[in-house]
Amino acid sequence: MPSDSYDSLPTALFTAAQVRAMDRHAIDRLGIPGLELMHRAGAAAFEALRRRWPEAKTLSVVCGPGNNGGDGYVIARLALAAGFDVRAYPVGPVERLRGDGAAAFAEYRNADGPLLNFIPPGFEGAEILVDALLGTGLDRDVTDEYAAVIDAVNDFPGKVVAVDIPSGLNADTGAVMGNAVRADLTVSFIGLKQGLFTGAGPAHCGEIVFDDLDTPPEIRLAQTPSSRLLRSNDFTLPPRRRDAHKGHYGHVLVIGGECGYSGAARMAAEAAARTGAGLVSIATRTSHAPLLNVGRPELMVHGAESGGELGPLLQRASVLALGPGLGQGEWAKALFDAALDCGKPAVIDADALNLLAKLPRRCDHWILTPHPGEAARLLGVAVADVQRDRFAAVSALQRRYGGVAVLKGAGTLIAGPDGVPHVARWGNPGMASGGMGDVLTGVIAGLRAQHVPPFESACLGVRIHGQAGDLAASAGERGLLAGDLIDALRACIN
Repeated sequence: MPSDSYDSLPTALFTAAQVRAMDRHAIDRLGIPGLELMHRAGAAAFEALRRRWPEAKTLSVVCGPGNNGGDGYVIARLALAAGFDVRAYPVGPVERLRGDGAAAFAEYRNADGPLLNFIPPGFEGAEILVDALLGTGLDRDVTDEYAAVIDAVNDFPGKVVAVDIPSGLNADTGAVMGNAVRADLTVSFIGLKQGLFTGAGPAHCGEIVFDDLDTPPEIRLAQTPSSRLLRSNDFTLPPRRRDAHKGHYGHVLVIGGECGYSGAARMAAEAAARTGAGLVSIATRTSHAPLLNVGRPELMVHGAESGGELGPLLQRASVLALGPGLGQGEWAKALFDAALDCGKPAVIDADALNLLAKLPRRCDHWILTPHPGEAARLLGVAVADVQRDRFAAVSALQRRYGGVAVLKGAGTLIAGPDGVPHVARWGNPGMASGGMGDVLTGVIAGLRAQHVPPFESACLGVRIHGQAGDLAASAGERGLLAGDLIDALRACIN
């Protein structure tokens, strides 16, 4: 299995406002001076970059006019004391610095720290560039001078370290606010911000390191997490009993595979079987039913041209996987209606989601697995609106449709009835290819068939699917196919 460095991170994620409240708690209630917290933050970031690049000896710091810039001046002063060749580049008038930020700037200047009021090309060949430009309080798009500085940072050929959050990234949503730094390392303080882990967050943060700045746990426990980070040991399956038989592990019925899309149903069914379902059947078009289990005879395939023909298959199934390759024609609608009317637990994906968007209904025992386009149709908004705030979108899906909602994409989100979304970090860009969602549908359905509760099935399924993608990508991301995940699923589920 690929190693997962994120398992060392806390699971609790917070909004920027919550982390600011933690900061105030530490200062006002616990009596930790703000400048001391700034010193700790700068020291934590400096030590993190030294661990990552121990041979580096040249460092440049871009400092904004707020406390994030103050953290940057602390880093610059510590690097200077450690013998680094250092340059600090203030953006905006240094006279705008107030309080702790002004004090950190003065400490740097009193240490004879070099200051350049312009940004030279390539930042004079430094090995490491520290982004201390904008912090978590950003509430509007980055423009003008700040956008130009971010462009210069992104053109920098060396390594980039973001202080607390990459400048321009929304700490709550993971959306880019006009322009954002792409960092190799992000060092986050006090509480982990949820926007680091979904949307554009993973692409802009690089490796994420967390430091609580030696603040006591009580400041985090005083806040209810806004979301949670999934770990690789969450929701594990128990060992199988020695006297187990296939009836103990459920019967998945995959419904889909319109003409031209039979592969989607086949991949979902095979994924359910590899995940451990006791029995797996497919209900599909009669014309190609005899072909769908070629090479995988364990799958039972049936032609069903109407809701009535689907009825006996529905009776025998314990879990439905509805939608892979289903289409939106009359045949699809007939099977869709029959499947939902039977009341069985179901995983709803692909064209079944598009049909649901046209005739919305609510159910407490299904799992919806939309990508952003399908989520937009289900919510009646634009795809950009979904991506602008993925946390709000997945919560809205769950409230409107019930059950469990899985919003796929970078940093997949899972929302259940308790209202606290979970965030998955596994997966890679090679998985941006057709059929990956069909495999996920089969994985989750296979887990539901094994009596795993809906929310746990969704979380565990997303994790296993992403881990299988990472394992399959060991040979390279480009050219990775959904079918490549099937064999890897067995290693990941075990």
